[in-house]
Amino acid sequence: MLILHFVFILIVVVLCKSDDKPSTAYYQPQQIHLSFGASKSEIIVTWVTFNKTESIVKYGINRLNTSVNGSVTLFTDGGTEKRLLYIHRVELIGLELGVKYQYHCGSREGWSSLYMLTTLKEGVDWSPKIAIYGDLGNVLAESLAPLQEEAQEGVYDMIMHLGDFAYDLHDDNARVGDEFFRQIETMAAYVPYQACPGNHDNFSNYDNRFSLKSEGSTLINNHYWSYNIGPAHFISFSTEFYYYEKYKIETGPEQLKYQYDWLENDLKEANKPENREKRPWIVTMGHRPPYGLNSMDDKIRLGIKVNESRLYGLEDLFYRHGVDIQFWAHEHIYARLWPIYNNTVFNDTQ
Repeated sequence: MLILHFVFILIVVVLCKSDDKPSTAYYQPQQIHLSFGASKSEIIVTWVTFNKTESIVKYGINRLNTSVNGSVTLFTDGGTEKRLLYIHRVELIGLELGVKYQYHCGSREGWSSLYMLTTLKEGVDWSPKIAIYGDLGNVLAESLAPLQEEAQEGVYDMIMHLGDFAYDLHDDNARVGDEFFRQIETMAAYVPYQACPGNHDNFSNYDNRFSLKSEGSTLINNHYWSYNIGPAHFISFSTEFYYYEKYKIETGPEQLKYQYDWLENDLKEANKPENREKRPWIVTMGHRPPYGLNSMDDKIRLGIKVNESRLYGLEDLFYRHGVDIQFWAHEHIYARLWPIYNNTVFNDTQ
């Protein structure tokens, strides 16, 4: 009698459950991408789920023998649907340099595919291989396939995207951003995917989706950062502080001043004799160029107008500190310029 009663209860429970329409769970990690941590022995793994889960990365050399937990942040997109994204971040620390690791990320509710990453080499006597581009969208991303293939083949040490992502990250209630990060996962899950913001970028999506740090800093700052890679010092910054009213010193927060002061201090450090001897190359990266084929951007070159003065111009700053190479995007063309300063070209005959 007891057995029959137990079986009857079980049947009732199963029948009741089968009448309920199951909801869809979104525990599976997606949009996985890497970025540099506070030192060369650190890598940050970032991904998205649409339901809240734990944030775990398991990794190791030839086997997944180390597990580390991270954090999860709820991001509410600013579109009409107010979609919820859970942004997961896990920092891998104490990695050996110049070594290939395998890893996967997720939780007990679901794991990603198995990926590989290779940490930066030690020292300065080697030449890093870096893919640098800007203005890559979800549609007509003609460069995407070769970049994906070469990233998986281990061609690159870093990928640098100079602003304007997806066109645009926030479109269709951020679904375009979701699809773009799924597209780049096939390279960004293998190689650190570094970035700076562009004029098409919705800063709430940009800030929440990336996890960028300067070398030696514990803070995530997706708008400006710097890193030493091989014989070069790389600096990434935002040109958008010169254009968005809320960032201008005369109308809002002094973010433009903060960035300029940070740039100046970073360049002074890079130019110390002992540092410049080790890393003779200083490379800057931003979105809007000061010199185009048919135009000049005086806000970037000379700074913004405040009363009768111009403040925070980049041309004099970079000239004084001997910046060697500058990479820009925005204009949707490929062009190379002679060394140029104050609207004057300097080549080997001058």
